[in-house]
Amino acid sequence: MDAPVAAGYGVDPGPWVVAHRGGAGLAFENTLEAFQRSVALGVRYLEVDARATSDGVCVALHDADLHRVAGVRAQVANLEWNALSRTPLRTGAPVLRVDTLFEAFPEARFMVDLKDRRAIPALSKAVRSPGLRARVCLAGADDDVLSDAVAVLGPGVQAAMGWRSAGRLAVAARFGTRPRGVVRAPFVHVPLRLRRVPVFAGRLVAMAAELGARVLVWTVDDARDMHRLLDAGVAGIITDRPDVGREVLLARGVWRPASDRSSDPGPASPAHAAEPAPAPPTAAPTIA
Repeated sequence: MDAPVAAGYGVDPGPWVVAHRGGAGLAFENTLEAFQRSVALGVRYLEVDARATSDGVCVALHDADLHRVAGVRAQVANLEWNALSRTPLRTGAPVLRVDTLFEAFPEARFMVDLKDRRAIPALSKAVRSPGLRARVCLAGADDDVLSDAVAVLGPGVQAAMGWRSAGRLAVAARFGTRPRGVVRAPFVHVPLRLRRVPVFAGRLVAMAAELGARVLVWTVDDARDMHRLLDAGVAGIITDRPDVGREVLLARGVWRPASDRSSDPGPASPAHAAEPAPAPPTAAPTIA
């Protein structure tokens, strides 16, 4: 019998496959189609980018401007939702509101990549209920921004380490030094590499565990890399190809599908977009 999926973010046993930008290797990033394809695979950890329009609507967009994703020279923060909603992405799909995403997938856990401090009030309006807050983990910003966001969004919301802390921990793991000035959080997200320079080091898992954190690595689309990271003990893989991640976990005998899955859809066929993308506890943070 399929193992049930727990209600809160990170409560169910790992390892987890996290669909990066909804599954940007399956459909155009941050679109409802991408999220639907990932969920159809049984993936219930979904990463989404969060920005705010000028009138305070939280939208699923990675970039500050619309040129790459919509071919329009305009800043997201300068547009009202009414105008943005009439601006299609390059594939013709509409820009997705984050609250629409939350409502569409009530069983999912959401890793919200907070792209701008100004998006905090808009995101707070989208995360209304205690049940939803328990399914949200904030990420992608600096430690102080994430701390402020947790305070605004309210009890139940979690946050990963901010960029400063994650960077210090990654450097310490790479060079075998003691991490200093790290804000404790339940998760730490690190890139596999930056501009082909390796960032993840195996000892990072043990260092993070000493601080009470679990490691997730992005953006990992190759099955061999996934196996290597899982062998090193990471808690999750953040990937544009959740179909590949699912097959890797199946091969390792650790795939835990969602309890509400009625059938096994099998591997998904990637439907790449025209221009694929080239990426705290509720208590006061403590310093290690």
